[in-house]
Amino acid sequence: MPLDPSSPNSAATSARSPLSLWTKLAFGAGDLGTAITANLQVFFLMVFLTNVAGLNAGLAGSVLMIGKIWDAINDPIIGYLSDRTPVGKWGRRHIWMILAALPFGICFFLNWWVPTTDQGLLFGYYVLMGLLFNTFYTAVNLPYSALTPELTEDYNERTSLNSFRFAFSIGGSIGSLLLAQILFQVIKEPKTQYIVLGGIAAVLSVLPIYWCVWGTRGRVREFERHTPSSGQSLLPLKTQLRLVFSNRPFLFVMGIYLCSWLAVQITASLIPFFIGDWLQMSPAEYTQVALAVQSTAMIMLFVWSAVSRRIGKKAVYYMGMALWMIAQAGLFLLQPGQTTLVYICAILAGFGVSTAYLVPWSMIPDVIDLDELNSGQRREGIFYAFMVLLQKIGLALGLFLVGQALQWAGYLSSVAGEPRPVQPPSALLAIRIAIGPLPTFFLIIGIVLAYLYPITQAVHQEILLRLHAKRQGEASA
Repeated sequence: MPLDPSSPNSAATSARSPLSLWTKLAFGAGDLGTAITANLQVFFLMVFLTNVAGLNAGLAGSVLMIGKIWDAINDPIIGYLSDRTPVGKWGRRHIWMILAALPFGICFFLNWWVPTTDQGLLFGYYVLMGLLFNTFYTAVNLPYSALTPELTEDYNERTSLNSFRFAFSIGGSIGSLLLAQILFQVIKEPKTQYIVLGGIAAVLSVLPIYWCVWGTRGRVREFERHTPSSGQSLLPLKTQLRLVFSNRPFLFVMGIYLCSWLAVQITASLIPFFIGDWLQMSPAEYTQVALAVQSTAMIMLFVWSAVSRRIGKKAVYYMGMALWMIAQAGLFLLQPGQTTLVYICAILAGFGVSTAYLVPWSMIPDVIDLDELNSGQRREGIFYAFMVLLQKIGLALGLFLVGQALQWAGYLSSVAGEPRPVQPPSALLAIRIAIGPLPTFFLIIGIVLAYLYPITQAVHQEILLRLHAKRQGEASA
């Protein structure tokens, strides 16, 4: 029978001391740098490639697709390797973060350089930079994400921990947009704007990674010392894949995450085109719209975290998605000149975006506990890897198709220094469909998958009781 979460027996599932504020802050800081880089790429890379570097929209979409597909492929490789990394002095996860942080920052900076005007050479250069950057991004971010279940086993504390993580994440996103807005006002030459933005952001992205390692090392070392199954994984990769994909709750979480982030990133990538080409607003204004979304999302993280303690993660997800779908419908219906309604839609979207950050990442550690109960091994790396693998493949294809659709609809690219061209009606309609109905379709699928997700708080308490009993039996054997 499932346990009553308020039962005294449920205390058995929380043997470790609660996380300190310092540990939560240090953990949250680990997502700051990757959030800054990812956010700038989502909001500006497509428009940079088309309107500053001068790539046509089809080639720009292909650059993004290739980078994301490689990002997806390297996830299970690095996840598997980090699971098998000897604990050593710096642990299985932290050593990856330490070694990859600096090249991660350098490769991000090089993404914003325009080395030539030749279309073929530009395409090859940005593909290469995308492959290198995404490799080091994964080497930092995937081991970092896998720290969550090692820091705490408590059902609600994991939600709280992810609130700190995504507060830093969204804070980094907001900070990067503010930085971009300031630089775009101070520096008038577009190529210089982006290369300076890339350099400053690269420095700001590397430093918090080391803060995270320093501040969480003691807690993770405690977990590695006292968890019998936290050592090196001995199962072959093929067997691990079979076990991962036989975990039914994991498949639901992966689908929820895929749908949520397709909606987030397709919308974010198209905001510059929607604001600039359809609503005829300035680049500074579309940065302000993005800030409205991210600021609302950051505030709502802690609100949703508190609400989830009362009504559960699934109910919070339903509420957020409903508000978000209203916002997407509003975006599709917006007309030029309706500036106030733009910001109302942005705030409503922020309510939903915060649940897309919070809920799937709060569910995945519970799935990993179930896997340990069934298999006897800790495989955080491989689970987090495959959680994002299909998401990144789906996102890559989505961005590729958006780029191809814009090209097919007649979108007109420009290069730095030229006046922004007037887009044909077919391109404007494609932008509106891709920013409204298309994300809504994915949000509806995400709601259905969340409804089918089976691990409630009571179910998770029972999993932990059985897991602790099993660990004690292994330790005394």
